[in-house]
Amino acid sequence: MIESEASVKGRVVAEMLSHFTNDLKIGKKIKSGELRKRMIEPPWIPPAMFNLTGINMDHFTMKLLSLKENPNTDYVILQLHGGGYTGAVRNAYYVFAGLYNELSHGCNVLTPDYRVAPENPYPAALEDALASYRWLLSKGYYGEQIILAGDSAGGGLAMALCMYLRDHNMPVPGGIIAMSPWTDLTASGESYETNYEKDPLFGNTKESLIYQNDYPGEHDRMDPYISPLFGDFRGFPPMLIQVGSIEMLLSDSVSVAAKAREQGVKVRLSVYEGMFHVFQMAYLNIPESKKAWAEAGKFIDVLRMDSSKCVPFIETPCDPYFYSRRRGGAPCDPYFLVRAGCIREHRA
Repeated sequence: MIESEASVKGRVVAEMLSHFTNDLKIGKKIKSGELRKRMIEPPWIPPAMFNLTGINMDHFTMKLLSLKENPNTDYVILQLHGGGYTGAVRNAYYVFAGLYNELSHGCNVLTPDYRVAPENPYPAALEDALASYRWLLSKGYYGEQIILAGDSAGGGLAMALCMYLRDHNMPVPGGIIAMSPWTDLTASGESYETNYEKDPLFGNTKESLIYQNDYPGEHDRMDPYISPLFGDFRGFPPMLIQVGSIEMLLSDSVSVAAKAREQGVKVRLSVYEGMFHVFQMAYLNIPESKKAWAEAGKFIDVLRMDSSKCVPFIETPCDPYFYSRRRGGAPCDPYFLVRAGCIREHRA
């Protein structure tokens, strides 16, 4: 059955996070992103079954995670990391890459370390995301074989990239997975007020990076390539959006899902009760995060299934979601996905 409240483990983790960010001196640096920006980590060593290949681009680097034996090349996942557009990639995202590889039955995962502010404000991150996508196209992937995945700023960047691709008559991706996406850099959503005292990561201050952020620079924060919420979602592929019910960015997900749905996009919006921003960082250690990763895997399975079949997307035996795909045509992209079927919002 659908859970109506957070698990004990989930509540404990949320309370611990709140303690670190609100009661300790280090909390201000966590909220502002300063700690993340200054973080120095040792090189990430992949498990023995993986290759982690470094790729040098003109302005940034990327890493491609792939299985040493029998990699699945039917699809590829382009992972755009979070960090408020001010933090570089972290080792946690290579763990994410490993999870995505497992969930997708062995698909490669490309993770760019795109340029960030304040040294590189907009449009640097979008330019690097586009360069990463073009690199995959140059390797022989069609747009529909590429799944965009991103959390927080990376989730918003994935949507901005999809808008750019569509606007410039390039192949759009086959699907988007967005975890707590940051889609409104104007912070105008209702949850910025209603969850102000609840959010354990960004709450109770206007000094956090969701208010004080250098990424837009002199550009209009309502530019859809900066804040996708204010853009047009027509022509988008299916999207899975996951968000925590107590995070200030809740509205960013809910509003995008509603707008995209109205414009004909198939969206699955999952609101996880009592959860905080990018709670999926708990990996498989709390029930909510474990369930969210399983849900992402089911979404990928749907995208990977034969387009002629109608595939059940099952959350629980009493709560079925049905989703189907068929191939269609578009003048700018002969492999364009035509969305069909029904996906509805639920709270987990």
